[in-house]
Amino acid sequence: MRTRGGNKWNEEMPGKQEAADFICECAHGLENASGLDALMEAIGDAQYVLLGEASHGTHEYYTWRTHITRRLIAEKNFSFVAVEGDWPDCYRLNRYVKGYADAGNSAKEVLQEFNRWPTWMWANWETVALAEWLHKFNRNQAPGRKAGFYGLDVYSLWESIEAIIKYLERTDRVAAEAARKAVRCFDSFGHDEGRSYAQAAALIPASCEEEVTDLLATVRRGMKHYNTDPEGALNAEQNAVVAVHAEHYYRTMMKGGISSWNVRDHHMTETLERLVNFHGTGSKAIVWEHNTHIGDARATAMSAGGMVNVGQLLNEKYGSRKVFRVGFGSYSGSVIAGKEWGEKMERMNVPRAMEGSWEELLHRTGMTVFYLLTESLKKKHFFREALGHRAIGVVYHPEYEQHGNYVPSIIPLRYEAFVFIDQTKALHPLHVPASESQVPETYPWGI
Repeated sequence: MRTRGGNKWNEEMPGKQEAADFICECAHGLENASGLDALMEAIGDAQYVLLGEASHGTHEYYTWRTHITRRLIAEKNFSFVAVEGDWPDCYRLNRYVKGYADAGNSAKEVLQEFNRWPTWMWANWETVALAEWLHKFNRNQAPGRKAGFYGLDVYSLWESIEAIIKYLERTDRVAAEAARKAVRCFDSFGHDEGRSYAQAAALIPASCEEEVTDLLATVRRGMKHYNTDPEGALNAEQNAVVAVHAEHYYRTMMKGGISSWNVRDHHMTETLERLVNFHGTGSKAIVWEHNTHIGDARATAMSAGGMVNVGQLLNEKYGSRKVFRVGFGSYSGSVIAGKEWGEKMERMNVPRAMEGSWEELLHRTGMTVFYLLTESLKKKHFFREALGHRAIGVVYHPEYEQHGNYVPSIIPLRYEAFVFIDQTKALHPLHVPASESQVPETYPWGI
């Protein structure tokens, strides 16, 4: 993949201002949700709408995704939201938004229980606002029409097995014993998010693969009997699938390379398809994940390293008419992140975007909040090469940003649309000191 001057604008290419002026001609300004009309029209009859983010801790990414999500559900009958989160935690929120019995008294109460690091990704006031809207919307919907909320990720190995045990103890004692056998296998490695297991599995041939595979088979044999909850069978099966794939993920993680990344994104894609199949004919999915998962990997430097992602896998299988991907980005602001994995969250400054990057080019337009339908960019040859495109993870060091936070990307091939907010601010976590524990002043931000 060629890049302009090593992710910077090549002096032989047309001037940046010329490109910025063309973007202005194509841009759709955003002041409120009504400004999304052109985006809704472009989405058309797509079955999968993937909404990205350039960080896991930015307020505006969550609020604009919520605006888009509300319109997709209310106007286009989308069936559920699936996020880059753990299945057990998100399933509890799904039960709340659908009004199931004993599902909690508020979204805040449920989200407070999201205690896996990075807690702020979903335990935040922005997600509370979305969940309360879903809860209210669902009150007037028939049981089969209620919009759900699910987690796609693969990390929750122990939580998923423990959830299976609790469920199966009420419904299937044989299957419950299979789950306890899986727990006994993993217990000797400790519950440190899979790292002990990953390290041991890298050194010795023995693993718990057989135990979790047997568990999944046992659960699937008994699924027709798991009717204690409207989605009980789906929940039991998915927790078992997570256990199988998480075991594989942690086993490959210590080997390095791209294998564990691909295991994870294949799992998320398969989970998404399982959810669509569960919801039946005509069901449609909204996905909330980082840009690195939803933007087509083939249009980035990821592809050269052998990496695939959800946006690529769905597009390859279903085609561009069924899959619509929306990237997000900003020029500067603040973000919630940690300095190292597992360390306390911090509000950090996001420096001005690197010169010659995609974000710096959008900043040159002088527009503060807008989106592009990227089909229009394909008309100009200078958008057919790769520009550096910022990606901030849960671990972030602003001072070193230019050395590793930019993914060379051909934007019109990576996304069908792109939302740009020039200045952004950090989101509002729920897990904060008691002195800071209050509803943000402007909540729910017009949602």
